[in-house]
Amino acid sequence: MTPLTLTATDARPGLTKPKRTAWVPTLVLILGSLYCLIPVVWVVIAASKGRSELFSTFTFAPGTGFAANFKELSTYRDGIYWQWMANSLLYAGGGALLSAAVSAGGGYALGRFAFKGREFIFKLMLAGVLVPSIVLTVPQYLLLSKLGLADSYWSMLLPSILSPYGVYLVRIYAAAAVPGELLEAARMDGASEWRIFSRIAVPMMMPGLITVFLFQFVGIWNNFLLPYVMLADDTKFPITLGLYTLLTQGASQPALYTLVIMGCFLAILPLIALFLVIQRFWSLDLLSGSVKA
Repeated sequence: MTPLTLTATDARPGLTKPKRTAWVPTLVLILGSLYCLIPVVWVVIAASKGRSELFSTFTFAPGTGFAANFKELSTYRDGIYWQWMANSLLYAGGGALLSAAVSAGGGYALGRFAFKGREFIFKLMLAGVLVPSIVLTVPQYLLLSKLGLADSYWSMLLPSILSPYGVYLVRIYAAAAVPGELLEAARMDGASEWRIFSRIAVPMMMPGLITVFLFQFVGIWNNFLLPYVMLADDTKFPITLGLYTLLTQGASQPALYTLVIMGCFLAILPLIALFLVIQRFWSLDLLSGSVKA
């Protein structure tokens, strides 16, 4: 007979319990995913429906008018939809780039330099984060109108340059990701402050700057109130305001509803492409910039 041997597991069975599936968190995540994805699925399916199918067929039943809707939207008013799309890319891309550049300089200075008034400026930035952008829209319009910049491309770009949240985020990121010893070593080697910032600090802060760029791009792309207040010429409209004008006209011309839905479907594609393109940058090593420098 083989003698019975007790193992540590047998001696203390309480240490080994079968794994349990966390059903409640999983269910909550599934419901949250459905809540976010169902409207997107509806837009994709509705964009394929023709005028006679939009209100007469089952909600999630695909239609046969995708190509016709796309062609009609592209030719509507000599292709003004693509002008709106180009304007949105200009406002969102240019504003996000400028905002990321300003946030990089401001956040780096607040995070890596000690000077009088730094904490006051940082707290002022925190206060700016708490102020909703909608509160600033009318004062910004009045200021730009006094400067003669209302109803211009600059009226959309200038308010997007300074992002208090972007400066705050880069400040925290710079303080954590840029070692002070590395900066001191570069100064001892004779590197100028601009070279240290551009060749060492910026590459190391790149994941944070990409995050600022992404937040600003999405925020500007989805912004409606600022262009609604600033712009009067519909050739300068972004995609949000342009689709709104189509939607209001749809009350008297129901045929435009299919164009609005197709326009909404096309409007989300740049955001999806942006996420797919830049998501790999978040996996970069934080110190890779200093190695390359």
